[in-house]
Amino acid sequence: MAADMRLPTVLKSVSLSGSVLDRKDLVVPGDVITSDTGFMRGHGTYVDDDKLTASVAGEVQRVDKLICVRPLQTRFNGEVGDVVVGRITEVQQKRWKVETKSRLDSVLLLSSVNLPGGELRRRSAEDELTMREYLQEGDLISAEVQSVFSDGALSLHTRSLKYGKLGQGVLVQLSPSLIKRQKTHFHNLPCGASMILGNNGFVWLYPTPEQLDEGAGGFYTNLQPVGLSDREVISRLRNCLLALAAHKVLLYDTSVLYCYESSVQHQVKDILKPEVMEEIVMLTQQKLLEQEG
Repeated sequence: MAADMRLPTVLKSVSLSGSVLDRKDLVVPGDVITSDTGFMRGHGTYVDDDKLTASVAGEVQRVDKLICVRPLQTRFNGEVGDVVVGRITEVQQKRWKVETKSRLDSVLLLSSVNLPGGELRRRSAEDELTMREYLQEGDLISAEVQSVFSDGALSLHTRSLKYGKLGQGVLVQLSPSLIKRQKTHFHNLPCGASMILGNNGFVWLYPTPEQLDEGAGGFYTNLQPVGLSDREVISRLRNCLLALAAHKVLLYDTSVLYCYESSVQHQVKDILKPEVMEEIVMLTQQKLLEQEG
């Protein structure tokens, strides 16, 4: 039986003098953000001796006179309009409980889903009895945050045809802080696969469907066998996402596509080797800098 053995790579000495220590947008607990009393205190900050101080490790964000710190590792704090990928954990009366990596389970009301066939009518007792035929425990869904309850729990909806039950694919769980907010989080990539970048850090990779069955109302799932080439593309995308996340690179369609292109010369199983991962991420960052420049 063959074993894959690799020699340890030489550790590079990194100098912390200069740009890393000079960055004022990254703080740790106890760092003084500003001593100017004209600023308002936001999330992740407190006032100590008239100085605005960070209470969490993260990135300083300023909106006019409001200063807050966005944590680098956190549970998902959803906002209205966010796209999420979640898993059904419980079927309750007229609602489903959904795990979305937030502090509390999210809620998907029966009145907030499309009925099969796209019917527009009031939900009846019969619909309530057949809820498990729509969605049951363990099912994955894509949805949008409709509102936020007073206790912080999220209310979801799947009324658009682009949302609903997810079929065959791969779920990658990453930190919500790495997902870049964009106008659309549904991407059909030119490599032959599609991707849903959930704001909650759940990323769904699946084969690009040839045609959408609009009559199913978001509950149709294609259970046909997935070809080997599609599986290889999805596996490569998954490893690229993990490589970018390990190096704290912001995830959006362009960065993922550049990483995929940079990884083509390597086998899928080699992408997660530390030296290969570092090489691929470095090439991706160079391409992103060239695009911005």
